[in-house]
Amino acid sequence: MDQSPNSKVHLEKAQNFMRQYRDPESRELKKLSANQFMDVWSHYDRDGNGYIEGSELDGFLKEFVSSANATDISPESLTDEMLVELKSCFMEAYDDNQDGKIDIRELAQLLPMEENFLLLFRFDNPLESSVEFMKIWREYDSDNSGYIEADELKNFLRDLLKEAKKINDVSEDKLIEYTDTMLRVFDANKDGRLQLSEMAKLLPVKENFLCRQVFKGAAKLTKEDIEKVFSLYDRDNNGSIENEELRGFLKDLLELVKKDYDAQDLIEFEETILRGVGYDKDGKISRKELTMILLALAKLPPEDDQ
Repeated sequence: MDQSPNSKVHLEKAQNFMRQYRDPESRELKKLSANQFMDVWSHYDRDGNGYIEGSELDGFLKEFVSSANATDISPESLTDEMLVELKSCFMEAYDDNQDGKIDIRELAQLLPMEENFLLLFRFDNPLESSVEFMKIWREYDSDNSGYIEADELKNFLRDLLKEAKKINDVSEDKLIEYTDTMLRVFDANKDGRLQLSEMAKLLPVKENFLCRQVFKGAAKLTKEDIEKVFSLYDRDNNGSIENEELRGFLKDLLELVKKDYDAQDLIEFEETILRGVGYDKDGKISRKELTMILLALAKLPPEDDQ
């Protein structure tokens, strides 16, 4: 094998995945297409768990920084001390939820991307609540299959771009590319469609209020806690939680005990929870029933046993 200096330099170029996305003269990052962004994500999220973390994050940071250098230096030229300082600065700037790892939305904030594709991540417009999410789910799951299939996802993305007044800038081929890319990103179980928990990552809610620590050990709930939850889901202020309000509440509740879930899981969870509190099947939840449900939550088994 040729071990000449030129050969070694070429090898280092090939090993630095980020170098191909920089302008050879200015060293600035080029705007990435939807497919290129997905290639970067897939390359560094090696275990496919939806985060760039640990050694994956170290590798990304080393290549990201060394690719900006005009000379062909190896990522390994960064010392451990430099890497620690770099990671600290980087995470302070881009780790929005401060969980010590980078998710796909945080990476999209870092890398320059096609404006229209970036819009689909809805950075500045998270949903107010899971009630709103369930209304959107019902609208786009047009065949009531319990999944958002590719054609339904394409309709959803088209409407997002219409809302942003960008749809005239996007061809049908580009819309198909965006749909395929979003499926590659969010279809965790690779069945070619989005289940409830996968769509929830594409269309995030500002906060699952029930994830607050007080509800995880719900035996000590106060009257004020109950009232906060009730007002959060009783969106029309009619004194009961019903229809999409009820589905949104149950979705947030389910997320406390199950990471990956689909529409059937939500139905079964609803039956289990409501049967356990003697629900009177009027299609509504009262304050009293809500209190009983939140107290029952403390007795639920962990995800694997549910």
